[in-house]
Amino acid sequence: MMRPKGSHRGWILLFTLPLWVLLSFVAAQLLVSGLVQVLDLASMSLSAVNPNVLNTSFAALIYLLTLLIAIGVPWIANRKYRLTLDDIGLGRLPTWTDIWMTPVGLIVYFILTTVLIAAATSLFPSFDVKEVQDTGFADLNFRYEYIVAFITLVVIAPIAEEILFRGYLFGKLQKVVPIWIAVLATSLLFGFVHGAWNVAIDTFALSIILCVLRLTTGSLWAPIMLHMTKNGIAFYLLFINPSLLTTLG
Repeated sequence: MMRPKGSHRGWILLFTLPLWVLLSFVAAQLLVSGLVQVLDLASMSLSAVNPNVLNTSFAALIYLLTLLIAIGVPWIANRKYRLTLDDIGLGRLPTWTDIWMTPVGLIVYFILTTVLIAAATSLFPSFDVKEVQDTGFADLNFRYEYIVAFITLVVIAPIAEEILFRGYLFGKLQKVVPIWIAVLATSLLFGFVHGAWNVAIDTFALSIILCVLRLTTGSLWAPIMLHMTKNGIAFYLLFINPSLLTTLG
């Protein structure tokens, strides 16, 4: 039987689920770091491998392990925690509604992030709006390096993050607490894991729109497409035409 929203168990999940997602991400990073150390001890150094290719491989592995830990461990531990594709938001194929909602969501996101960053700048004069997020990729020189960076940032990251945050975390929270609290909790954590304050505010705004799309379409496809579009624009500005950032101020 479904418990009413705002029940005692719901408020407990409000705090434990975001913590579980965060711990899953940290655990995945530690596991990959441990794997690298084991390879070094076994005299299997990765120094000869292109660092950007390594970053892509490590990022994909970290995302996979995070999903396996966050979703897989509860699935194995207790049958009542098992999720279906419908629970996550991938129970159907994309529709035209998902497609046309993507540019609408992008426009609303641009407006919201601009308002929030302007407010932060006004309230905190020392706020650095130009701080750049560390993507893990630098000094891209060859075409294949651009390709692997694109795959990581514009394909792997959006899909994995949407499954983890809007599929798993938000999908479970919105069933046990009021919707606006589920949106806020999911978006705060999503912003937190992205590091720098200006990036955190931007991704917080993005997450709010992604959660709304998840609710209105009943699927993860529109959030995934919007997330990919946003990251694709960021990829172009950071790696293809960085001078445009200077022009835009």
